Amino acid sequence: MKIRAFISGCAGHSLSTEELAFFERQHPWGLILFKRNCETHKQVRELVASFRRAVGRKDAPVFIDQEGGRVQRIGPPHWRTYPNARAFGKLYAINPGLALRSARSVGRLMAEELFDLDVTASCLPVLDAPQLGAHDVIGNRAYDTRPERIMSLARSHVAGLIDGGILPVMKHIPGHGRAMVDSHLDLPVVDTSRLELESHDFVPFTGFADCPMAMTAHVVYSAIDPDQPATLSRKVVRNVIRRVIGFNGLLITDDLSMKALKGSYKEKADLAYDAGCDMLLHCNGVISEMQEVADSAQVFNAKIARRAKAAMRLRRKPLPFEQKQALRELEALMSQ
Repeated sequence: MKIRAFISGCAGHSLSTEELAFFERQHPWGLILFKRNCETHKQVRELVASFRRAVGRKDAPVFIDQEGGRVQRIGPPHWRTYPNARAFGKLYAINPGLALRSARSVGRLMAEELFDLDVTASCLPVLDAPQLGAHDVIGNRAYDTRPERIMSLARSHVAGLIDGGILPVMKHIPGHGRAMVDSHLDLPVVDTSRLELESHDFVPFTGFADCPMAMTAHVVYSAIDPDQPATLSRKVVRNVIRRVIGFNGLLITDDLSMKALKGSYKEKADLAYDAGCDMLLHCNGVISEMQEVADSAQVFNAKIARRAKAAMRLRRKPLPFEQKQALRELEALMSQ
């Protein structure tokens, strides 16, 4: 079986006949879920199982963006509501120890729900360091504005995830915090000096360089590559992400359907692979676009296979935890 180096979305609560045929034929490495795909426990579990049957791999990874706050793909009435990352930062300013413990507890509670759905990974932590005046597309999704606090809180949050059997995907490498526009709608251009970027924006990612997976930023850093956003830039991926930051895990593009990226899906895919990305991500569930991405997706090579296997090996069976205490800490955070 030839696995293709892309992660795909799907349209609804179950796979259509066309989607089933697509997955059976194209063999994407993974699936990503959105709110449109999640209605009940039973329904999500069956959707995940049907995807894995279609691609012929019981361990095919399934991803979700479950950050808390405004980026939460599962929620009431069947799942809990979680605070945004900034809630941990606010608590840290008052009681650092409690903030770190609460972040771990919340990560563990998130993992409990995701593991129950047979989800493999959550796309967090958000390691972007937002700047005053930047677009609020990041905003309170960030733990803090200070790199050291971001690293500490993210470490605790991710420890809870991993304890619960869920893998992390750090984003948006090498940093989306200075973007003045939303990359879902337009291409951000950051004109900050490389020295300032390396001493501030890149720091949380450097501290998390051992993360198994990372998602790129659709952002132009003019001091490094004025012509291409990070996702499509050899200079950013090879010189900054791989060398300066030191990340050697599985590198996933942010969603290729976002309007920050121009050109055909083949052009975007070719540039992303050439830059050094391992995996394409396409999220919107539009089957015609899914097919274009699949047609442009590479079959796994030795390097991609090695990085993918290394990431999946870090998944563990959930460890025991004090759920009642964790729920009390979650309630306290939500009441702030």
